[in-house]
Amino acid sequence: MSNDVCSVCKRREAFFFRQYSGEKLCRRCFAKSIERRVRATIAKYDMLEYDDRIAVAVSGGKDSSSLLQILTGIEQNYPKASLVAVTIDEGIRGYRDEALEIAAGNCKKLGIEHYVVSFKKLYGYTLDDIVKHTKRDGKSKLTPCAYCGILRRKALNIASRDVKADKLATAHTLDDETQTIFLNILHGDPLRIAREKPLTDKVHPKLVQRIKPFCEIPEKETTLYAYIKRMEIQDTPCPYASEALRNDIRLFLSRIEEKHAGITFTIFRSIERIKPAIAEVERKERLNECNRCGEPTTEEICQACQILHELEVS
Repeated sequence: MSNDVCSVCKRREAFFFRQYSGEKLCRRCFAKSIERRVRATIAKYDMLEYDDRIAVAVSGGKDSSSLLQILTGIEQNYPKASLVAVTIDEGIRGYRDEALEIAAGNCKKLGIEHYVVSFKKLYGYTLDDIVKHTKRDGKSKLTPCAYCGILRRKALNIASRDVKADKLATAHTLDDETQTIFLNILHGDPLRIAREKPLTDKVHPKLVQRIKPFCEIPEKETTLYAYIKRMEIQDTPCPYASEALRNDIRLFLSRIEEKHAGITFTIFRSIERIKPAIAEVERKERLNECNRCGEPTTEEICQACQILHELEVS
């Protein structure tokens, strides 16, 4: 706690120092600054139309809970727009059950429709089933998070179509976006950087456009926003998270940000400037429909169906 006065309102006591901007903020001014920046990001990238039906990916964690609350406030000013929360139940025993309960509770408080889709229903397997199967088989090169990421993306797209959404809003923060840049490079797929946009292009009728209203907000600040608003959130980490390469990149970038405040913004904005050149090369790779499930993919068979086929035959 600081005895300094908020540099915005000049009245209340500051409780947060935004190192990269030099601002000292009280609770109220901090919360309003996050809400303003989300509105500014939506406007900057033309993310929404006045009559959009928006599916919000809600996990019960701090980021998605904060996003849902802020978008609910924005949506109230647009009578023709509507929100629906979408939650994916991956089937992680002792972890996802709590998150589902929290997500449902937050949606009820905000008066938001809540739609839940499970891996078990869609694919016939929970993530726990897949992890047990692949560990027993011993042949998989993918981590649990890699399986989950591929299957979640497909599930979110299907769920968004089911609720007839025009846009799918995810709570990817500035930290997430920067980590993804490094992941794509380390996985040997730098061209994929062009696909990771604050607003995805309309490239296929079956692919719901994704928006990332938190893409220019640090994760630490979305956490603080949830704390200030006294939201009920799940703070237990996923039991599989420690196995992911993303976790190592997260720690690496956090250490750099501590020493060089604002470096995460610099990385993100640098990539944003060169994305058009990358996209021009990426444009030649058109989306097809998966030969098995019909979902959009750059391959003949989408990655999700490849995973499910491996599970069936092994």
